[in-house]
Amino acid sequence: MANTAPQAISTRRERVAWYLYDAGNSAYAAVVLLAVYSAYFQKQVVGGAEGSRLWGSAISIAMIIVAIAAPIMGAIADYSGAKKRFLFFFTTLSVLFTAALFFTEKGTIVMAIAFFILAEIGYRAAQIFYDALLPEIAAPNEMGRIAGAGWAIGSAGGILSLLIILPPILLTKSNVMVVRGSLIVTAVFFALAALPVFFWLKERARPQVVPPGENYLSIAFKQLRDTIRTARGFKEFLKFMLAFLVYNEGVIMALDFAAILGAVLFGLEQTGLIIFFILVQATNVIGALAFGNLQDRFGGKRSLTLSILLMVVCVLALYFAQTQTHFFIIGAVVGIAMAGIQSVSRAMVATFAPPGKSGEFFGFFALTGRTSSFIGPAVFGWLAAEATLWYQAQGQATTVAEQSGHRLAILSIAAFLIVGWALMGFVNEKRAREAAQNQQAQG
Repeated sequence: MANTAPQAISTRRERVAWYLYDAGNSAYAAVVLLAVYSAYFQKQVVGGAEGSRLWGSAISIAMIIVAIAAPIMGAIADYSGAKKRFLFFFTTLSVLFTAALFFTEKGTIVMAIAFFILAEIGYRAAQIFYDALLPEIAAPNEMGRIAGAGWAIGSAGGILSLLIILPPILLTKSNVMVVRGSLIVTAVFFALAALPVFFWLKERARPQVVPPGENYLSIAFKQLRDTIRTARGFKEFLKFMLAFLVYNEGVIMALDFAAILGAVLFGLEQTGLIIFFILVQATNVIGALAFGNLQDRFGGKRSLTLSILLMVVCVLALYFAQTQTHFFIIGAVVGIAMAGIQSVSRAMVATFAPPGKSGEFFGFFALTGRTSSFIGPAVFGWLAAEATLWYQAQGQATTVAEQSGHRLAILSIAAFLIVGWALMGFVNEKRAREAAQNQQAQG
């Protein structure tokens, strides 16, 4: 395992660099996953409920690939002290193929899916190594605050990227070329925001000498075997991963289909969707800061419980919502709840991970998240498409049937959130922290 400096206090510039990276990858999420490309792909590239099915399938393929590779890459990064190198590679991959999405248009379904999958793999895999840097810049008693601040600044980056692309889209009344051009703007924004972390942040982990006859891959598999063998000492972490796998299902489904739901159920055009997600990103800032402080004060489990239940209320309200006003109000509250769920979950993994194992633990965290990420979107897309066909068979018009199918699929989001929350009840946060500290003392 790579040695880590004993909770060295990072410089202000290092933390700023870490925060700025979050702003860059949040721009990708805001434009590609939320406000622009998802709806553009569903309506323009494919069209109809089949667009929802293919969108869910494309996300699932990317998540499966990341899920398989995540724990191995995390172990290699820990042993080689190369989190930043992995981060650079996958960030570059995401930036290049985000820009390449510009070339997608009506009927280019295969290209649109392939370029998106590559951009998504880069985005998701990079997060493993970005998150794994958190324990290197924050002491345990400030991880909640720093993770929350990173999430808040990331949300601000998402807002800024949307504000940059909104005026030309608004002035041209959602001209297709302008919409596609916004993807290039997003790629440039992501690249510029990511640069400081590679120049300013010092990776404190030191590479270990590779023994004769070994290589990083064989060592990674051995480390994973060792981790699995000693998993009994991290039972609470494993319980948390199970709960996370389930409740994260609902979070990912809501994120990946929000723009499609806004367009299908409430008739929002591209401009309206961008404004909606600016609102969501703004309340994300509030949620990240609030729940970061709540976690440091009351613990991760209580804070996470509150954020999950708030999200459930929002999802149930969305099922009954009938107007754009309702959709905007619900979205504002969802922004708060979702930021709480994601920032607190990330900080809990950092506090549960023993020193020198952060990359591997975040690899398992990513594996769990990507596992749910490929199940959730596929289920939602399949349910929406199949329900649409059923409603059509019952005599509903095509547009009404599509709305009915997507409304029914909303309930699956609430189901996974509730089950995940119930599983959180079995997690003992105090024991999880003690297990990590005991591992440090033994190491």
